[in-house]
Amino acid sequence: MQTTLYGIPNCDTVKKARVWLESHGVTYTFHDFKKAGLDQATINSWLRSVDWTLLLNRKGTTWRWLDEATKAAVVDAASASAVMLGATSVIKRPVLVTDAGVLVGFSAETYQPLFASK
Repeated sequence: MQTTLYGIPNCDTVKKARVWLESHGVTYTFHDFKKAGLDQATINSWLRSVDWTLLLNRKGTTWRWLDEATKAAVVDAASASAVMLGATSVIKRPVLVTDAGVLVGFSAETYQPLFASK
């Protein structure tokens, strides 16, 4: 199974996901979207699998730093995508992409069934 974990290395939730994957022998590629960036096609592929309201982190510092007009303009997947592309830290982390689909955030309970055969 092809597995890619998207996030930033200093995020605590990303760290937990990486530790879990490694301790369960899951081979994965880590994509640091602060250093390597993200493109529209990647975000669009995620949005075909998960709702934009799940992918957009409205609880984080980056969201709070956005001006009110930008926040108010986020009303659908297209407008959320534009904000996420411009400020990748507003994306809820980590984003795990496998052949089976896309998972946003981390919990052992969610990861376990996906990698049960490992």
